Amino acid sequence: MAASEAALGYGSKFKISDNASPGVFTEIAEIFNITPPSFEADDVDVTHNQSPNRTREVIAGLKSPGDCSFEMNFIPGSSSDILIRALLGTGEQRWCQIEFPNAETWSFLAAVKGYEVEMPTDDKMTATVSMQVSGTVTASD
Repeated sequence: MAASEAALGYGSKFKISDNASPGVFTEIAEIFNITPPSFEADDVDVTHNQSPNRTREVIAGLKSPGDCSFEMNFIPGSSSDILIRALLGTGEQRWCQIEFPNAETWSFLAAVKGYEVEMPTDDKMTATVSMQVSGTVTASD
């Protein structure tokens, strides 16, 4: 049996571009959980009056890249906080990158659609950022 190639997510990074040419990516500080975009294809019903055995027929439709999200330690007024609030306010799409611990990267266009801060009495403050992904996710193979 071959040895596992599994790895921890430790060392992963989430970066957001300034959309300039050439772009400069800013790493979001103190993230601790990233959920990359997850693709799902729509089902398109192509059933017709002569479908065999009165059974529905479907074909694969367009893919949707869905959302991505990350969690971070919330530091009010930090450069990451300011950037995320500004992008939520404008709705501007930016190029984003997820860098995995093995230096593989996924790049995609996304807009901030949610910024939820939690401030528990007896634990660290955190924030969850959700982003709507648009178009293809490109891997750096």
